[in-house]
Amino acid sequence: MTGGADGGMTEALPDAGEVEVVEPRDAAEMVEDVAAGGARRAGASRLLIVLDIDGTVLLEDETFSPGVIEAVADAHAAGHEVMLATGRSWEGTHGILGALALTPDYVVCSNGAVILKRTDESFTDMLAYERFYIETFDPTEVLGLLREHLPHARYMVELPDGSRRYTEELHDWNLHDADKVAFERLSDQEVCRVVVVSPEETDSDFVELVDRIGLNKVSYAVGWSAWLDIAPQGVDKSTALERVRTWLDIVPRDVLVMGDGRNDVGMFRWAREHGGRAIAMAQGPAEVLAEASETTVSVQEGGVAAILRAL
Repeated sequence: MTGGADGGMTEALPDAGEVEVVEPRDAAEMVEDVAAGGARRAGASRLLIVLDIDGTVLLEDETFSPGVIEAVADAHAAGHEVMLATGRSWEGTHGILGALALTPDYVVCSNGAVILKRTDESFTDMLAYERFYIETFDPTEVLGLLREHLPHARYMVELPDGSRRYTEELHDWNLHDADKVAFERLSDQEVCRVVVVSPEETDSDFVELVDRIGLNKVSYAVGWSAWLDIAPQGVDKSTALERVRTWLDIVPRDVLVMGDGRNDVGMFRWAREHGGRAIAMAQGPAEVLAEASETTVSVQEGGVAAILRAL
């Protein structure tokens, strides 16, 4: 009890606090944080869950792996940060992000050379992202070397602004915001990424070729169907994801990555060596499976959904 202004006795009241008016997006995020915090207190730590796209989230015909959409939604509802890390450009990624109903803080594209950040420009636009962190290199030398050994291959480069230039069309390339140019114009300026496709070669042929000719001052990964992806030296999915992990303040042991290709090896090693989980899809090449800490069932059998449901 305490004395009032009129000399009588009144009960001590607790501090009523303050009311702060915030923007709708901020309010929604606060609600999500509270809900997620409750889920995490009841269970495990908040995880950074990183998913490759092709062969992990998507089947070869570009339909979704069984159960993946629902499993991703459940993992997000449980308070985990679910994001994509892909060799695709943003142009080939944002539709997948939208179909998964995901709006992560960051998206890693172009095998780590491009990190996109969600913006607050539009509360109603699910896909409001900006090119936040970009790494580039001069492609002149590597393009000349590859053209010497693969004169009939098809070439494409991604420029820092996200636009692309290519020499010949391929039916499975998304060429929106891309220009067909002479080979010599591919090296007019620095690029984030070089893609080389040679239908006459196999992936084994490409592995042998890059071992034989040497690709200095760049990073590279050989994909399925004789697909060679080239990034700046020292750059892969792991270098971008380490930045994202730091920005999100998630401890290394709370990282879970999933993929199936040679361009996932870097992030597998990064996660595994720092106490996280590196999970390979069963259909991946033997050298990729060997780099993982564990293996799930194939993308056709719903490997991502199987792991996320067991969290």
